[in-house]
Amino acid sequence: MSNQTTFSWEAFEAAPVVGILRGVTVDTLNRIIPVYQKAGFSTIEITMNTEGATDLIAQLRDEYPSLNVGAGTVCSMDDLEKALMAGAQFIVTPILNEEVIIKCKEIGVPSFVGALTPTEIYNAWTLGAAAVKVFPCSQFGVGYIKDVLAPLNTIKLLPTGGVTKDNIADFFKVGAIGVGMGGSLFPKPLMEEGKEEELMQYLISLKKEIPTATILS
Repeated sequence: MSNQTTFSWEAFEAAPVVGILRGVTVDTLNRIIPVYQKAGFSTIEITMNTEGATDLIAQLRDEYPSLNVGAGTVCSMDDLEKALMAGAQFIVTPILNEEVIIKCKEIGVPSFVGALTPTEIYNAWTLGAAAVKVFPCSQFGVGYIKDVLAPLNTIKLLPTGGVTKDNIADFFKVGAIGVGMGGSLFPKPLMEEGKEEELMQYLISLKKEIPTATILS
């Protein structure tokens, strides 16, 4: 296992995107992750409802020491324990589980906690979430993030769902500190064997859409 046990905020802030991989195989990871890193991204989430998720997380931690490797779809303390045992450096949830947030805060592991309403977002933040994953943002869009941040401007928001190459810049412009992206970051046609160069070019062009002025320092 890598010596780097803690999440690198510096690496994340240089490319504030959590890449979400669900249902992937070892072979796919071996092809995709070097491309992802070479394109300038540093943070990847393997969802816990992926077959063999803990093995994949452990493998990524071992083989890519400069990558932030996290566990997603963590809904329970059982999920959390398995993710941490595998070496996850950050935790992403689709829901607000108080126990999970409090435990992550206690042990110093960042949690990106799923919430939607202003009340849920505020509660997740006050419980100790490192950032609040506004999910599913696909139904609400950029305007919702802007509206929430008007009164709750000290909360770090990480919209997830519905973030695309076409609108990613807008999310940062209204104050998001990062975004979560799955299929729009890893389009299925570009995940196929032999498409690595096309995927690389796509990822590089997407990264250019992130306004550098909004990236934290």
